[in-house]
Amino acid sequence: MFKDLFQKKRKYATIPSERLERSGGPAEGERPKREIPEGLMSKCSKCGTIQYSKELEKNFKVCPSCGYHMRLNAMERIAMTLDPEGFIEFDSEMASVDPLQFPGYASKLEQQQSKTGQVEAVITGQGTIGGHPVIVAVMNFEFFSGSMGSVVGEKITRAVEEATEKKLPMLIFSTSGGARMQESILSLMQMAKTSAALARFGEAGGLYISIITDPTTGGVSASFASLGDIIIAEPGAVFGFAGRIVIEQTIRQKLPDDFQTAEFNLQHGQLDLVVHRKEMRSTLTKLLELHDVKGGF
Repeated sequence: MFKDLFQKKRKYATIPSERLERSGGPAEGERPKREIPEGLMSKCSKCGTIQYSKELEKNFKVCPSCGYHMRLNAMERIAMTLDPEGFIEFDSEMASVDPLQFPGYASKLEQQQSKTGQVEAVITGQGTIGGHPVIVAVMNFEFFSGSMGSVVGEKITRAVEEATEKKLPMLIFSTSGGARMQESILSLMQMAKTSAALARFGEAGGLYISIITDPTTGGVSASFASLGDIIIAEPGAVFGFAGRIVIEQTIRQKLPDDFQTAEFNLQHGQLDLVVHRKEMRSTLTKLLELHDVKGGF
């Protein structure tokens, strides 16, 4: 009797699909391997937790296990932050060309447009947050790593000029790998152009809120992302100019583990606030109310 209770468990093995096809299907009593529909589950790239994609979206794409803020594309960011109705996009058809005839650049632009469904790495427009009218520019890391080329700089500059004319606050959600070097000096010039537009906006009395998301580096971090009257970042967002490895090789020192994170920058005076994504909309609403920008400036 006891022998029957403690007998060894039968071992099972997964049968490859080719063998199942040759044999005409799974044998009686065997469970076929289930196919999980693509996109049903998502895996956190930080802690490895697997969860339903729909539940993750309800949680603003923040991992419930470790709090990691996953990257959003521009339209997701707009939908989560702005009021549901009334967003008007600016310059939606403005697209990059290949001014320097850089090898392969034109075809890469086409690939990025096809992959993301966007024309460029930034979306600009007018909407409301908590009923307060605002002008926004929202960058998308999925498009060419959010690199800033001529069109990105031009669209942001036009948005700032629109905010100046309409006397509305300017919000920029930054995420970028830096300048788009396929456009060389034309890309680097956008740093000065966007900064000059924001300087004129500031002189006119405008409120500029810069929101840093992961990652924000290179020419974007060295220009408009760092010029906000109020600078906010999402938890854990990388914010800096050069990469960690480059800096360590240059100074020949080991950097702190949290170097260039939002929390590190807040501690060292580079940021004003670190705000969880769930609280971003309410925080921005409070800031707009505090500055009484409903009636302009």
